[in-house]
Amino acid sequence: MLCNRWSHWRRIGATVLLAFSAVLIGAAGLHAGNVQAKSWFAPAAAPDAVAIDQLPPQARSVLTLIHQGGPFRHDKDGVVFGNRERLLPAHPRAYYREYTVRTPGERSRGARRIVCGGLQPSAPDACFYTDDHYASFRRIVH
Repeated sequence: MLCNRWSHWRRIGATVLLAFSAVLIGAAGLHAGNVQAKSWFAPAAAPDAVAIDQLPPQARSVLTLIHQGGPFRHDKDGVVFGNRERLLPAHPRAYYREYTVRTPGERSRGARRIVCGGLQPSAPDACFYTDDHYASFRRIVH
């Protein structure tokens, strides 16, 4: 009798495990022919790239200032960027800093920014450009 109970619970356990696995696989977005798993906790997709020479001249000037350590035109330049939109790769707080890219004819700071990440602000690991006030980013490449 003990043997029957054990096999009964093994079958139930296997069924529950299979059902749970199916739920996880379905939630991960695995489908026939699609072997790339999606995760709820995956970092944001890598932003598109833009070459330095494709940036507006004002953005290239800001990049030079970033690598020189300033001086910057705006008080908010160099402040921590929180990445609340989660469009940039995930990193600890204070990893990213933002800098204003002047827009000709604009009286305010405008929508253009460069956001750089790294432990040393004047030697960033990566920089990103946005011309739509953080709605999208493009990684700056050499």
